[in-house]
Order: sequence, then structure tokens, then C-alpha cells
Amino acid sequence: MTQFHQNSAAAGLLERDREWLLPVYARFPIVMERGEGVYLFDTSGNRYLDMMGGLGVNALGHAHPRMVRATAEQTAKLVHLSPQYCTPFAGELAERLCALSGMQGVFYSTGGAEAVEGAIKVARAFAAEAYGPHKHRIVSLLGSYHGRTMGSLAVTGQTKYRDGFGPDLPGVDFAVRDDIASLQAAVSDETCCILIETVLGEGGVYEVSHEFLAEARRLADRHHALLVLDEIQCGLGRTGDWFAFSRTGVRPDVLILGKPLGGGLPLSALLVSGELFHALGLGKHGSTLGGSPLACRLGLEFLSVVEEEGLLARVCDTGSYLREHLEALARELDIAVEARGVGLIQALELNVPGRQIAESALEQGLMLNFVQGNVMRFLPSFLLERQHVDTAMEIVRPLLRKVNAETAAAELVLASR
Repeated sequence: MTQFHQNSAAAGLLERDREWLLPVYARFPIVMERGEGVYLFDTSGNRYLDMMGGLGVNALGHAHPRMVRATAEQTAKLVHLSPQYCTPFAGELAERLCALSGMQGVFYSTGGAEAVEGAIKVARAFAAEAYGPHKHRIVSLLGSYHGRTMGSLAVTGQTKYRDGFGPDLPGVDFAVRDDIASLQAAVSDETCCILIETVLGEGGVYEVSHEFLAEARRLADRHHALLVLDEIQCGLGRTGDWFAFSRTGVRPDVLILGKPLGGGLPLSALLVSGELFHALGLGKHGSTLGGSPLACRLGLEFLSVVEEEGLLARVCDTGSYLREHLEALARELDIAVEARGVGLIQALELNVPGRQIAESALEQGLMLNFVQGNVMRFLPSFLLERQHVDTAMEIVRPLLRKVNAETAAAELVLASR
């Protein structure tokens, strides 16, 4: 196994991990020690340009001074408290999120999957109370990803994640993304909600069309169902707007947020319209660690940093610049299928496996992420600048050209046989 320039101490730590941690992640054999801005540093003294951003969590990079200061100040006061008591920050953060989104109420959880579970419960509880228990079906999209708890897994439109864990939660139907006829066929008077990732992230970075979202809104209204938008990955500034749905003209009944919200601490938010404010009912839902004083304090700081440092504009500028480079590679290389994305959620789809490319980039100090095995996905920090994109492309471009040449040579050999 490649050691990626790791010293003997790091090798020992990696061996301990292999002995004691369940092998559910295809980890890269590197021991990270600290971060600074858009860079990470390992225990062996190597530096890496981080284009993964903690899978979208580290929107402010690593060790942002304001986040560090807020963490230290709040940790010295209060870290956790039973959700049966109030602290200054949960309500203030909820008010700000609602002001930005146009929603009317918030429930906090720890992670995105937990928030999806809450959304399912809201939809079914509201439908059962208003129309009866028969109205319980959920429409989701093929290719979607909503989490790995049993409920969120059941509404994830990728069988590879559900295999071996059945039977699934009953009452789930799947439609094809951007296929309006497919959506119309899936939605009925038994549908309690239509669940859509505004931008499919793990599914390969596909922005759902405005027309499809508009039809989802129309069908939800017609069948008295809720429109639930999952913006765990694409929300909170990732697209260059606070929310990906903002540019579509479509408003959800339920909005799910997470990833960067807690500044690196576990925090997700389930936002609902006013009609749904009391849908769950007293004592029928909860999250022991959701909305902790520390996480909500960091959530407020995150929103303030994005606003005061003008990071939405930077996301648009740097994202467009990254997209230009990816489109150029797509035109140049036979192994490149398509460049797509918006803001700083971008992708380059290849027709070859990506793991070896990611490993080769890592050896040169660049952290890349592949989804679906062959889609190079970029979820970098909002602090990313054009110069960082240039640095990344100086590594990516030669690697892809090399793989492109090797693939072409192999195809010639096969053709000559």
C-alpha cells in the first residue's frame, strides 16, 4: 500500500486505526494533524490543497480565526444543555435562517440524515392529521442521496446503499430527475411529500431543472402534498446564493440544511412553513444533541462571516473560474464526459475510474473527491481563490492527460487484436 510520504509514527497510527476502526470507509493512508484556510497538514509535515472541504462541511476552511475565537469563548461558558432549556443562540440562529429562507420555524438535529428523518415525520404527521393515514407515500428521485439511517436510506434513490439492509421503509416511490412525465406518474393523492435534492450531490452533481421543480410544486399543491427540498449539500452559500432554490422561483414547504451550518460541529436544521409549525406535536420528536449552545453559536458566526467577508460573491467568481477549467478539460480529453455544477459544487465526469487519479493527486499535495466511482466532485472552502484553482489544475491537468493517453493506447492494443 502506498504510504504517501508518511513517517514511521504515522504508519503506526494507521495500523492502529486498521485494527480498531470498522472498515466502512476507503480511507487514504494519511494522518492529518491540522488545517489552515484551504490547506491541510499531516503529521509527517506534508501540505495538501483541500478541494473536498470535509465533504462540504468546511465552508470556511480550516481554523478560521473568527470560528476559533467563537469556539473558545463559548466552550468556556456552555457546550451542551438539555434541549428542555433555552440558551441565547438557538432562537437567534433560527430567526436568521428563517429571515434568509422565508420559512417560519426550525428544528435542530445533529446531521443531515437525522434532519431528513424529521422531514419524513413532519410530512406523514401533517398528512395523517389533515387527510388520514392513507396519505403516507413519499416521492423521491432516482440517483438521490439523503443519508444512511433507515428512513433516509429508504428515500435515497441508489440501490447500492440500500442493498443488504431491507426491508425498506414502505411507501416510497421514485421518479427520474428532470423527467416530468415520470414525476407526474409517481405523484398521487396518497403522496404526502415530494422530496428533492435541489442539486444532486453524491449522485454526481446534477442541478435539477427549474421546470422540473416548478412541476413538483404544482403537483404538490394539486395533491395536497408537501414539497421538501434537501439542501444539506447545496445550501447555505454553496451555489453562490444562500439557497439553491432561490434562483428557481419555487418555494418549498420544508427545507433541510446541514453540513457547514455548525462550523464543523454536528448541526442540521429542519425548516418549515408556518402551516407546519405544530405538525410534529409536543414530545413526538427530539434530538438530544441537536442545537447545542456551542453548535448554534458557531452557526451564527458562520452566517456572519459569509456575509461580512462577501463570500457569496467569491463563491460565484471562483466557481465560474473552476468551471471554465473543467469545461476546457472536457473538450480536450476523450476520457472526460462532461463538466457541470454551480458555484462551488462542481464536477468533471470521466469514463474511467477515479480512485487512482485521486491517489496520484494526493501524492502531489491535492485532495480530490470522486463520487459514483468516476465523477470528480469539488466541494472546496468558500475561501478558495483563483490562484488555488490554478494550483489544483497544474496537478489535475497532467494527471488526466496521462490517463487519457494510457487509455487511448490500451484501446489501440485491443483494437489490433
